Amino acid sequence: MVAMLNKHGGGELYFGVRNDGAPIGMDISDKTLRDVSQAVSNHLEPKIYPKINEVFIDEKACVHVEFTGEESPYYAYGRAYIRVADEDRVLSPAELESYILKKNAGRDYWDNDMSEKTMTDVDEAALKEYLKRANRAKRIDFTYTTKEDVLHKLNLTDGGKVKNAAYVLFCGSPMLEVQMAIFAGTERLTFNDIKRESGSVTALVETAEKYIRNNIRWQVVLDGSVQRKEIPEIPMDAVREALVNSYCHRLYTSSQNNEITIYSNRVEIYNPGTFPDGLTPQDFIEGYERSVKRNPLLAQLMYYSKDIESFGTGLKRITLACEKAGVKLEFQLLKKGFAVVFYRADEHFFTTEKMSDVPLNVPTNVPTNVPLNVPLNEMEKKTLAIISENPAITADQISSVLSKSRKTAQRYLNTLQSKNIIKRVGAKKSGYWKIVRGEDPAGK
Repeated sequence: MVAMLNKHGGGELYFGVRNDGAPIGMDISDKTLRDVSQAVSNHLEPKIYPKINEVFIDEKACVHVEFTGEESPYYAYGRAYIRVADEDRVLSPAELESYILKKNAGRDYWDNDMSEKTMTDVDEAALKEYLKRANRAKRIDFTYTTKEDVLHKLNLTDGGKVKNAAYVLFCGSPMLEVQMAIFAGTERLTFNDIKRESGSVTALVETAEKYIRNNIRWQVVLDGSVQRKEIPEIPMDAVREALVNSYCHRLYTSSQNNEITIYSNRVEIYNPGTFPDGLTPQDFIEGYERSVKRNPLLAQLMYYSKDIESFGTGLKRITLACEKAGVKLEFQLLKKGFAVVFYRADEHFFTTEKMSDVPLNVPTNVPTNVPLNVPLNEMEKKTLAIISENPAITADQISSVLSKSRKTAQRYLNTLQSKNIIKRVGAKKSGYWKIVRGEDPAGK
């Protein structure tokens, strides 16, 4: 049925008839017709609703199935077939892409349609900044003159109105939103923070990237150099690539928002745009499949500004960045969208056992001017060692190094001060920590 739908848009199928057309008949009951109907419903996508009847040919009972469909390509058991002579042949990924492109030739895409926005709705500053980035990338060779001229050269305007691609890139409209949340555990139960922001595609990518950057753990590496090194538990170049892709390939007619959800064990980037039928992420990561663009005009504009590097390579770059960082990654093909899942390191991510190939970020040697008779637990010793390496370090930075909350880091500092091991010198923001000899707080 799928092969005939993809070749002819429909057809007729008989059970109880030989290939040469001779009827041989079969035992038919109501259950027989239900079984055929359920098989079609359960294993053929997109759904079709065939006519299934018992018919008699030369007095032989047969089942007749008549079907049509206009939403090709169709799939049976997850594979697309097409009728070639008297065979049902599986379409290869390349053939499938060609099939889809031919089917969509001349089709109107949402991003190429005219919006209700006019020139006056376009944010001139956003348009100028976009053109600067495109000029730096050497992918556009003209400079800014006027809004009208630039939008005309980019094929984004007609009759005073702008296309949807310009609407989402330059109008900063509340049409687009991103919902961001931090959950206490691994499920959507108790949340610690929730925010919703609106704006242009560029603004929302920046907002989402900053939200993730500020709410994941960072490894602070103290290796004796002037500039300290900070390493995120998830590679930020992979995060940005996933964010840009989520807006480049999202379904803009959907009422759902893009989502950023941060759990204790993972970070998810979701967009309401399903993956191309018949293809999987591995086809793009391991193979040479070309991008099937849902929003080709928007993708072209984002390519000009180097927000996307090249078509069809985003998933591969995300994968390679995560492999290099040793971060577990998952692509989830959902019924109503697509999600990139970055798995976070466990609570020991910042210890030397986890990062043996990186210079030690938590010194273990307690400074020699601290007497042995001062009792310190392991974390207090680590806090003291960190201070000895960098006296100007703040409580927030100590919490990052130790992978502890700021409140916990401050408690370690308070304990060290109460034991007269360290003291604060100077102002709160511009001061530093001084390690002193462990004199008795009572002066004894």
